[in-house]
Amino acid sequence: MTSKKKTAETAELLKAVLNGISEKKGQNPAVIDLRKTGNSISDYYVVCHGSSNTNVSAIAESVVDEVRIKTGDKPRHLEGKREAEWILVDFFDVVVHVFQEEYRNHYEIEELWADADIKYIEENS
Repeated sequence: MTSKKKTAETAELLKAVLNGISEKKGQNPAVIDLRKTGNSISDYYVVCHGSSNTNVSAIAESVVDEVRIKTGDKPRHLEGKREAEWILVDFFDVVVHVFQEEYRNHYEIEELWADADIKYIEENS
């Protein structure tokens, strides 16, 4: 696969992830660009939080559904769905972290990647 094709596919995947988060009112979404860090197997981490375990589950399901519809991809790994305190959805090039707010504040994923570019996405009102 050419670099341009991979970049376009990753951009489409990232857009589908963000649409899935928006559909279920994921809060304070952030895109962490890991491409320049040189020490990550993923290109992007996307982080957001929900207001309850039900909302966290709905956000993660929406992400999976939106990516499947828009790109045909399925997650390579899905973890944390039972407790829905922190659900990880791994699409390889894009890894999605959906937290309950208190867990997001506790783990501070964004702070772990100080050398990465982080972009916070405006929420649709």
